[in-house]
Formats: sequence, structure tokens, C-alpha cells
Amino acid sequence: MTKQIRVTAAVIEKEDKILIARRLYGNQAGKWEFPGGKYEDGEDGISAVKREIREEFEADIEVRSFLCTVRHRYPEFSIVMDCYICKFVNDDMKLHDHSEVMWIPPKKRGVDWAEADRKVIRAYRRHIKENCE
Repeated sequence: MTKQIRVTAAVIEKEDKILIARRLYGNQAGKWEFPGGKYEDGEDGISAVKREIREEFEADIEVRSFLCTVRHRYPEFSIVMDCYICKFVNDDMKLHDHSEVMWIPPKKRGVDWAEADRKVIRAYRRHIKENCE
């Protein structure tokens, strides 16, 4: 049986762009992802995503809404990822767990996404389309 990991991720919005981060380590190193990480015991999704962003960027976020839950199976493990639409409280950030970050338009093509995050960007694009009509 494959090990299952529960994680959370933040789709951080700023103006008409979203923040993506390049992974430093793991089987998806070098790929782009939405920042976040593993739940700690007793945490709910909002607490977990806020803590993860604070740890990864020394920044605080406001969680605007729940986006989706993504399930993905990698060869070594599977993840259940709860994703939230967020914004930074201020613009100060420091990188700790990523080699670089980039603000991109959500419709940008050609991004080398981590596999699970491909599902997140599709859900986010659907969310934008549904909320702009």
C-alpha cells in the first residue's frame, strides 16, 4: 500500500497574477508548484496553510476561500492536497524552501508544473471562469 500524505497549498493572488514557486528538493525538484506543505497534528486546513506560508516565506496570508481538494498518486506515495485561494497581508517575503518564485497570469501555458499542481491550476482556471461570467 502506498503511503498517503495530507498537505495544503496556497494559490496566492496579487492583482491579476498568482504566485508559483520552484521546488528545491524531492522527486519533483525543479518543478513549479503552489507553496504549502504537510498538516501538523490537530491542524485544520486554514491553520496549516497559514503556518506553511509563514515557514516558507516569513510572510502572513489572508485565506479568501477554499478552492479544491486534489488527490494524486506519485510512484513513492500519494497526496491529498487541500488548496486555498489567498493573498499576502504585505509584500515582504523571504525564500526558504524554494529556489525561486514567479508571479504569473493564471492562463500562462508552458509552466513545468509538479504533477499534482497541474490539477490545482486547472481547478483555479475553472474557478476564475465561473466567477467572471
